Amino acid sequence: MPPIISVSNLSKTYGSGFTALKGVDLAINRGEIFALLGPNGAGKTTLISIICGIANPSTGTVTVDGHDIITDYRAARSRIGLVPQELHTDAFESVWATVSFSRGLFGKPKNPALVEKVLKDLSLWDKKDSKIVTLSGGMKRRVMIAKALSHEPQILFLDEPTAGVDVELRKGMWEVVRTLQASGVTIILTTHYLEEAEEMADRIGVINKGEIVLVEDKAALMQKLGKKRLKLHLQGKLDAVPEVLAPYKLELTEDRNHLIYTYDTKSERTGITSLLGDLRNAGIRFHDLDTTQSSLEEIFVSLVRA
Repeated sequence: MPPIISVSNLSKTYGSGFTALKGVDLAINRGEIFALLGPNGAGKTTLISIICGIANPSTGTVTVDGHDIITDYRAARSRIGLVPQELHTDAFESVWATVSFSRGLFGKPKNPALVEKVLKDLSLWDKKDSKIVTLSGGMKRRVMIAKALSHEPQILFLDEPTAGVDVELRKGMWEVVRTLQASGVTIILTTHYLEEAEEMADRIGVINKGEIVLVEDKAALMQKLGKKRLKLHLQGKLDAVPEVLAPYKLELTEDRNHLIYTYDTKSERTGITSLLGDLRNAGIRFHDLDTTQSSLEEIFVSLVRA
């Protein structure tokens, strides 16, 4: 099945001479949740703006469900819903009116049943007659999603959807996103909350300095780039790591009750067997051990620092 979004050799240089994107190639699969990660100024918003038809590319091509974003703009744009990071709504309109109006902007006929379904799916139905100004930040964010879904797009861009939203509401938003994916919507998510990408995404792309650094299935990325930590629970406090153990680069915790050994999961030999033997020879005893995988945040930091 061809990708629903195809980006080829995409570059963007602004009038100031600043190059925001450099030869970006990217394919988004139909029905997936794709997380686009990158530090501030990496090019995330520029890339989204070009795909959504808000900004023009300097070079390269983008197709959305087979439609070129330049030569077949209307068809391409009609397939996309965009939820920007900033909340742009008419503060004194009702929820019902602003969502219905957004549908009309795309030339779609009135469909009260669809608007009702969207509002109910987003837990906004009891607020349908409320003015936007009276809603909480989390509710306003849901209204933005409802507006983006009002014209029945196949693709939904969520640019920092949970920025400024508390943890409980953030998890509620994750459930909304999963429901949308189950209904067949392809979702592209940008976020600064790496646990969000780790929780939600099927695939992860990392962009840095205008270039795609990596695109990988989440599970494969964690296994491919992740490291594991072996934590040894010592039988007694240790004042310092003996010099003979220096090659293992062990970390002694602040409470001096644990030693941590970090090893690469890709290596043929982890060094654990020899470490345990050398610990015994050094007279260091432990009563338990456990391992943990590197988090996505640690992997991300290592990629953008490279």
